Amino acid sequence: MGSCAKFYSTFSLNFKNKTMDWIEFIRQFRLSDYAIFDLVAAFLGIYLLSPWLSKIFLKLRIKIPKLNWLFLTLPLGIFIHLLIGNITPMTKNFFDFHGHYILKIIILGLLIGGIKGIKIIKK
Repeated sequence: MGSCAKFYSTFSLNFKNKTMDWIEFIRQFRLSDYAIFDLVAAFLGIYLLSPWLSKIFLKLRIKIPKLNWLFLTLPLGIFIHLLIGNITPMTKNFFDFHGHYILKIIILGLLIGGIKGIKIIKK
């Protein structure tokens, strides 16, 4: 194991007499119920994957611009988490019938914005 890997595997932070590893530390910063780290990681992952995803769908004659993938990040994330049975706080809040209306409006707006630029290429 390299010295860098040893550092990250044994890294801990003493914060208010609590020892937490680095992932718990960076996930503690939140925007409402959602970890900012998780949101940034999701958008960064889609940003990096969007050129390949666009090429794959272009072979299926569906043109999805790279920007649209960013709009579709959260709606796809909710759908995939629901599909695999991993109910995250955002998934739970989105399907809550009695509240979280701002989240629902944002997700539906992102879905509409993501679908808006998709074009089907005819032969």
